[in-house]
Amino acid sequence: MEIINQTAVLDFLLLGLTDDPKLQPFILVLFLSIYLVTVLGNLLIILAVISDSHLHTPMYFFLSILSFNDICVSSTTIPKMLVNIHTQDQSITYAGCLAQVCFVMIFTLLENFLLAVMAYDHYVAICHPLRYTVIMHPRLCVLLVWGSVFISTADALLHSLMVLRLPFCTHLHIPHFFCEFAQIIKLPCSETFIDNILIMVSVSVCGGVPLSGIISSYIHIVSSILRMSSSGGKHKAFSTCCAHLCVVSLFYGTGIGVYISSAVTNSPQKMAVASVMYVVVPQMLNPFIYSLRNQDMKVAVKNLASRRIASLW
Repeated sequence: MEIINQTAVLDFLLLGLTDDPKLQPFILVLFLSIYLVTVLGNLLIILAVISDSHLHTPMYFFLSILSFNDICVSSTTIPKMLVNIHTQDQSITYAGCLAQVCFVMIFTLLENFLLAVMAYDHYVAICHPLRYTVIMHPRLCVLLVWGSVFISTADALLHSLMVLRLPFCTHLHIPHFFCEFAQIIKLPCSETFIDNILIMVSVSVCGGVPLSGIISSYIHIVSSILRMSSSGGKHKAFSTCCAHLCVVSLFYGTGIGVYISSAVTNSPQKMAVASVMYVVVPQMLNPFIYSLRNQDMKVAVKNLASRRIASLW
């Protein structure tokens, strides 16, 4: 195959979830609905946190950042897919594909770190309640968020630069609905051994460290809850962590599911469908989980909705 210089004008082809033209209208409507629900649901969480002074705490500050990040993840992948289906054009430019790779990695890694930061916040609230306001002061909260953003961006830019230096051949078909780094790295005509080593190191550090932090935090949290003598205190502590545990289970559960499916199947389209569970579904369900499992958030959302309805009348 002919090697193409990356400075030349070239397009990748996103093959999507299926090549059956009869299913394209259904996929278009389905993903448009998912995208609208994701954006509106997460936007509702952000507005509820901003409008309710009772929610101006570190826990809900991190939740609003997580909701904003979920909107960004979905906006990086779904709109391009919808445009491609609507125009019946599967192409995406080299620059557009590289940008999509970079932003998907930034926001996915950031979600990983934010979940770890939220676990630490719950740990301090339950295990050190008397020192909570001293430890989780606003400056530390902002530093934790900006530190997560910096690490996520640095790691994503490193991998994007790796892609930038690779020579590509004329076969530029991506069996996915967005430019996923794992698929892009299979297309170059040169050896990618070093790139694969860097990927393993990155996954181990940027994935393993936050997950270890989450597990460690909840080990201490469970230990503290079991030592509580009051059943009411146990119930309150469990309610505080329940929504976050559901989100963590959904995020890592779908991620592990995609990894396992990649190991047992050789079908690229099945892999693309499995990735939907990782890149699309958690971002849509997170607002419902926090709205239904968190009493304070439920009240804030109801108050916000009632105020908006009253303003219309």
